[in-house]
Amino acid sequence: MTAHVNRRVPSLIARAGTASALTLAVVGGSMLVPGAVSEADAATQAAKALNVAASKRGAPYKRGAAGPYRFDCSGLTLYSYKKVGKSLPRSAQAQYNKTRHIRSSQLQRGDLVFFHRGSSVYHVGIYAGGNKIWHSPKQGAVVRLERIWSKSVWYGRVR
Repeated sequence: MTAHVNRRVPSLIARAGTASALTLAVVGGSMLVPGAVSEADAATQAAKALNVAASKRGAPYKRGAAGPYRFDCSGLTLYSYKKVGKSLPRSAQAQYNKTRHIRSSQLQRGDLVFFHRGSSVYHVGIYAGGNKIWHSPKQGAVVRLERIWSKSVWYGRVR
């Protein structure tokens, strides 16, 4: 009987090891799919992009500028995400179209906040937490941290 149990123990351990490896692969996700980004990795990239935007505090607004010393609103978001290896289109509307749309209850630091009139997006900033965004607001202004001033906003997460 002891010999029979001894033969089964390694088999059970091997099966448990395989199951654990499969569970780890499924939970990890990116282990089986090269190039895939986990939610944790995406959150880290978003936090880094937020830090890039914050580092541009005081940079002057310039229409059509995408850094490194002057920015318009979508230029700041494009620049910030490009620095962490993510590409975004040039305009606020195109950035909205490319992001994964999320609800306010899902909003995390580094997500994009889009201001709209009707179905048209006219401004974008990077969510900093506490109902504030980093953005480049308008001619004569500089990149700054500011409260979200409107209820006409949509939210997007960079993929």
